[in-house]
Amino acid sequence: MGKVSSATMQSAQQLLCDVFGYADFRLHQRDVIACLLAGQDALCLMPTGGGKSLCYQIPAMVMDGVGVIISPLIALMQDQVSALKQLGVRADFLNSSQTQDQQDQVKHALLQGQLDLLYVSPERLMTGAMLDLLGRTNLALFAIDEAHCVSQWGHDFRKEYQQLSVLHQRFPDTPRLAVTATADARTRTEIITELDLHNARRFIASFDRPNIRYAITDEGSGREQLWNFLQTEHATDSGIVYCLSRNKVEDITRWLSQKGRVALPYHAGLDAKIRQHNQSRFLRDEGIIMVATIAFGMGVDKPDVRFVAHLNLPKSIESYYQETGRAGRDGEAANAWMHYGINDVVMQRKWLEQSDAAEHHKQVQCQKLDALLGLCEMTTCRRQSLLGYFDEALREPCGNCDNCLHPPKTFEATHQAQLALSAIYRTGQRFGAVYITEVLTGKQDQRILANGHDHLQVFGMGKDHTALQWRSILRQLIARNLIVADPERHNGLRLDTSARPVLRGEIQIFLRTLKKPSRKNSTKATTSIPVDLAPGDEALWNALKAKRLELAKAQSIPPYIIFHDKTLRQMASDKPLCADDLDSITGIGQSKRERYGQVFLDVIARFV
Repeated sequence: MGKVSSATMQSAQQLLCDVFGYADFRLHQRDVIACLLAGQDALCLMPTGGGKSLCYQIPAMVMDGVGVIISPLIALMQDQVSALKQLGVRADFLNSSQTQDQQDQVKHALLQGQLDLLYVSPERLMTGAMLDLLGRTNLALFAIDEAHCVSQWGHDFRKEYQQLSVLHQRFPDTPRLAVTATADARTRTEIITELDLHNARRFIASFDRPNIRYAITDEGSGREQLWNFLQTEHATDSGIVYCLSRNKVEDITRWLSQKGRVALPYHAGLDAKIRQHNQSRFLRDEGIIMVATIAFGMGVDKPDVRFVAHLNLPKSIESYYQETGRAGRDGEAANAWMHYGINDVVMQRKWLEQSDAAEHHKQVQCQKLDALLGLCEMTTCRRQSLLGYFDEALREPCGNCDNCLHPPKTFEATHQAQLALSAIYRTGQRFGAVYITEVLTGKQDQRILANGHDHLQVFGMGKDHTALQWRSILRQLIARNLIVADPERHNGLRLDTSARPVLRGEIQIFLRTLKKPSRKNSTKATTSIPVDLAPGDEALWNALKAKRLELAKAQSIPPYIIFHDKTLRQMASDKPLCADDLDSITGIGQSKRERYGQVFLDVIARFV
């Protein structure tokens, strides 16, 4: 271990330019690469789309030996290897999708020093045969991708990740890099402990994704709000809609298909071949909406996902950040939109109570759910709160979330809170939100009459608010832990001890008011990154995309593996006329220029 020479770093810079087509390193890339080239371990946290893969790909190509990448998903490693081969990089993988002959060929290439990068799953890595094979191989480095999977508190926990400390034990002189986009302080500590990275250098980039606009609503029907969002913001775009259950995934898929959108389902209950087919279509075709449970998403490398929508509350802020981070990986404007309701909170807490986890684990997960609910119900900048959860301070409000763009009004709601709490108490603390709302609004419901609750003093005292507004008030009181939704009593609402000072009038309560969105207050995503073409360039842009799609289909690869949208957009804008002109286009390295340069120059020539 020692200092990296300037000549070695120059080689890394040259690879960045010649192979990957980028002029400069971003974020902590240069420092992480120098760390690995010096033989040191590292932990690297970068946001999705921040360029984590270059941190281990370039050192593995500079160093003698092969870089072994531990990747959690077969589909992910296959896409990454396909993209690297397009760049002329000597890369391959070992997994169960290959025949024995194919695996033998990869092993032979590995032992002969003919690979710079090898991708394997943690399950395969931990087999004795694989460890023995690596023991006979000249190793450059190990990279542990999606390292947050090591955390037992996380949403993507994989027990095999906790066994990866064996790498340090068996190969103590081979540098290791753990990379992830999602890890709070607790998870970072666990990664370091479980992977034995105590001496590793830590590189933590900003968690901020300024191109993503965050919007969260609890108003009206989730379906209606989703359809309005899609029609207004993403009438033809690719995106992901997350649902809490398999049944809801199927239901929303049918509904969107009937509405005329191309929608595909993805959940663990589907046959593996169907899941793979749907994922392949999502990656390769344009304008497809993937409706999915959290079984879908980790490692999805599609850069032009323009929106991620949630029709239910996720489990935690980590889950929310990870899932929304699949939008806008290309740095272009994207939307993260969510609709939630009381039932989401009730279901999440019910599942927690019914789980076999230890009591301490349940308490931690409950705290994480409360933090997410607080994010949903807040009236100030959501991005400041989101980044604050990951111990990152944003000095000024972001100006690119719904609360910043259209600040919600608040009102002194002590009286309304007292009415709601009193209604819950006087009806026996055993009825759900719908029943309490009907009592407050004075609805002549048969159950209310049968229970005699129409004679209560609070009956009808909330007529000046709509049922929709009362449900919002109840949600906000749940978020503040004044009310508890009890899954053991059919989601009945009961008072927490913290409700007493409110009922006694000892403290004031301020809540946000409901505000129906108007067309002019659209949540259209904007960003400082220039994304609009001149009107005269749109035809060329479409022709370049058509050529890219034609080439991609011929090779059975996703179009973005050939060129990202940003590269095509720059072509359409700059209109290069010869091979030398392509050097100024971002994302075109030597291999792609030789393979595709003239093809796209011919398209451009037809328009110039």
